[in-house]
Amino acid sequence: MRISIIGGGAMAEAIITGLVNGTVLEPGDINVGEPVLKRRTYLAEKYQVNCFPNNIDSVKSTDLVILAVKPQGISSVLEELNGKLTSDQIVLSIVAGVRIKQLSETLHHELIVRVMPNAPARISKGMSVWIATPEIKSRGLEQIGELLGVLGQQMQVDDEKLLDMATAVSGSGPAYVWLFLEALIDGGVYIGLSREIASKLAAQTLLGSAEMAQQSQAHPVELRNIVTSPGGTTGEAIRVLEESGFRAAVVQAVIAAYEKTKLLGDQD
Repeated sequence: MRISIIGGGAMAEAIITGLVNGTVLEPGDINVGEPVLKRRTYLAEKYQVNCFPNNIDSVKSTDLVILAVKPQGISSVLEELNGKLTSDQIVLSIVAGVRIKQLSETLHHELIVRVMPNAPARISKGMSVWIATPEIKSRGLEQIGELLGVLGQQMQVDDEKLLDMATAVSGSGPAYVWLFLEALIDGGVYIGLSREIASKLAAQTLLGSAEMAQQSQAHPVELRNIVTSPGGTTGEAIRVLEESGFRAAVVQAVIAAYEKTKLLGDQD
């Protein structure tokens, strides 16, 4: 399989890194359409992928075209690609909030996949939620699953609104986690730890806690109770978090991200 990635930003680089490290594709099988010379030079030198200043050139002789531009730039890209794709090329979009209907109608193309990946795809620990149009046959679906599987875990769904919801949870979620990580480190520094020690303690704690939740499949409250002794230090910390509105703030953040995702789609 040969692929083209339109846009050479952070998520495009995450996909390139996952694919190259996962040995599913050779660097020479990956084309990137990127207008910024500095970015093209960087990607070509670091990953040995083929970079083009022109999107039309980048999609030639490829089986899969990945749209990895910002939502604000998708309309111009779709207009540019309209009529330039072959009938058997699959178009895979990771652009938040852009509906399959808009992609298909603007491109006049039937083979569309919409995906919501996330940043940990860069280290093959991502979570990708995706949906495909019914015109894509089983072999194409298998290839998409294999490709996304290299980036971490993947989940195919049959209702497009679930992608907007996934955007708010797994798509934006790493930023929430990193914000909490930053705060946890700052707390450690405040009480006297060096930033180096606090960073290692906090990062490993988040990693281990997430893996424990995934492996045990227990409800988070059950896991929390394991380390929350009556009248103990953890209970006191949880009390402060709850009184400060921690849980409500996270829920409201997810809702805000979901509403923003819907708004972006409605604008298009």
